[in-house]
Amino acid sequence: MSFLAHQRNGQGQPLVVVHGLFGSASNWRNVALKWEKDFAVWGVDLRNHGNSFHRQGMSYAQQARDLLSWLDNAGLDKVCLLGHSMGGKVAMEFALSYPSRVEKLIVVDIAPIQYEASHTEIIASLIALKAKEPWHDRRQADQLLNEFLGEDAIQTRLFLLTNLRRTADGLRLRVGIEEIEEGYASILEAPESIAAGKTFTGPTLAVRGIHSNYVPDSALPAFKQAFPAIELVDLDGGHWLHAEQADIFAATVSDFIKQA
Repeated sequence: MSFLAHQRNGQGQPLVVVHGLFGSASNWRNVALKWEKDFAVWGVDLRNHGNSFHRQGMSYAQQARDLLSWLDNAGLDKVCLLGHSMGGKVAMEFALSYPSRVEKLIVVDIAPIQYEASHTEIIASLIALKAKEPWHDRRQADQLLNEFLGEDAIQTRLFLLTNLRRTADGLRLRVGIEEIEEGYASILEAPESIAAGKTFTGPTLAVRGIHSNYVPDSALPAFKQAFPAIELVDLDGGHWLHAEQADIFAATVSDFIKQA
């Protein structure tokens, strides 16, 4: 059986961090270092991401089962679970499906709702990138991404380039882009347990960026229905709060976990 790849920092109460679409545990390393004095921070790579296995199917029920298998294999019984963006939906589905395994839930800049497609050009650019691999120069790979995404998308391009890993014959894409493209409709959907009417009554924190449009006020009733103990915190940032406001974001999460 294949298990999710992971990184670990620190000792103490387990905090499991789940990244977003096209991301990996490595994207969370800097903020994980801010938590390592207080927590054992486990960053996982979801299926078709980072160093984890590639497999068809991107539904949240499937990804929650991946996470359950990983927790069992790692010997982790009950954890604080944090998810960002797509990873936030995985975390919500997991908490709703396996509530006894979650001490506290932290959802970062995503809501339990269906979203409109917004990654079409990114998916197309990564498919084109893979078609021309191996790459021997990241700058050339970035030029191809630029053709699809444009000069103004430099931060997005740099983020996507973290998915190139060096192999014996050059740089190759590590993200399972075909599987992600096939499962993209599932990624856009709300977690399945939301539609099933399940609830997670444990302590829940939703953190959103005031300059992000991912969590509109219209989504708050859906949060409250599924997570009745929810707290909402707004931070002065966009979608990538852990990078844009690392110190205050890390402190917000730490304070929530430590409070009785």
